[in-house]
Amino acid sequence: MSQIEIRPVENKNQLKEYIKFVWKINANDPSWVPPLIMNYMKVLDQNKNPFFQHASAKYFMAYQNGAAVGRIAAITNQRHNEYHNDNTGFFGFLDGINDPEVFHNLLDTAKAWLREKGKDFMIGPMNPSTNDEIGILVKGYDTPPYFMMTHNPPYYKNLMEELGYQKIKDVYAYYIHKDTFNFNEKLMKVAETTKKKLGVKIRSVNLKNFNEELERIRYIYNNAWSKNWGFVPMTPEEFDFLANDFKKLIDPNLVLIAELKGKPVGFSLALPDYNQVFKKIKNGKLLPNGWLKFLIERKKINSLRVITLGVVPELQHVGIGGIFYLETFYRGTAAGYPSAEMSWVLEDNELMNKAAILMGGKKYKTYRIYGTPL
Repeated sequence: MSQIEIRPVENKNQLKEYIKFVWKINANDPSWVPPLIMNYMKVLDQNKNPFFQHASAKYFMAYQNGAAVGRIAAITNQRHNEYHNDNTGFFGFLDGINDPEVFHNLLDTAKAWLREKGKDFMIGPMNPSTNDEIGILVKGYDTPPYFMMTHNPPYYKNLMEELGYQKIKDVYAYYIHKDTFNFNEKLMKVAETTKKKLGVKIRSVNLKNFNEELERIRYIYNNAWSKNWGFVPMTPEEFDFLANDFKKLIDPNLVLIAELKGKPVGFSLALPDYNQVFKKIKNGKLLPNGWLKFLIERKKINSLRVITLGVVPELQHVGIGGIFYLETFYRGTAAGYPSAEMSWVLEDNELMNKAAILMGGKKYKTYRIYGTPL
């Protein structure tokens, strides 16, 4: 067998090749959704993405007989290490042909780079963090991924386990449709009681005061998820970076803030599933003709992704989550979205998993984080 050569990505043209490599792996998969190249260029640009103000990364590609056969990123995240008091490094953006030697060489390259940085454990995929796309799809290959969720061939799971990588954590995606939505009596009663007794009010995000709203939402986000596995508080710069992209995509009526006595205590974000549009932009480019297709097709989107839902720790068990679920259902179906995906949900988040099942959600996709000592 020909030798596999690993080369670092060192310029913009090579970075474009790195991004476009996924077409080689997935182009014939009817469930795959092409990424928008301009979005990935922004995420991977270490001079523009504020994630890299406290992180570093090296991108590598694998070649065989002169042809690209794989890619990977090795990533450090200082804020993760400080927040979790560990010395973990990460890998991400892992893709390759169905060859254990390709995966072995890519992962070993990432491990060596992380050892040089003094790390003692490696987990992933993180693309590049838990605030972005994560995990290898290990169940649910027959349907397209929702917006900002990963997709890969089934052999990725087999190769990772053949190479001895251990499961660190699974996360789930639930599919919910209005025709099978369960108006669970207990859930509805708790939600109504919470609204009446505590005086919790739900309102839409106010785009006219966007900067002030971002501060409120970031406060909730960094508190509500503070005890979750893998969570790292977002800096103001990171939050703005993500929010400025989302601002162009949101339906304000589906971005909800819970308030108690005028103080923000919860936040829920549901976005139209823009992957329904991106799937039709085959080359991953909005210019010159992709924009027109985007503007036309976005009006046809018929499903939502409930991306995040959180409540400050001291109020997590009083029923505010139930209010968000019901309010999102009513608003979403009224706006022409008969279905939604709730994702991702940690496998050991009992509250969220139970709520999804109570509402009639079907756990239909599983994503896995793998790890290994260094």
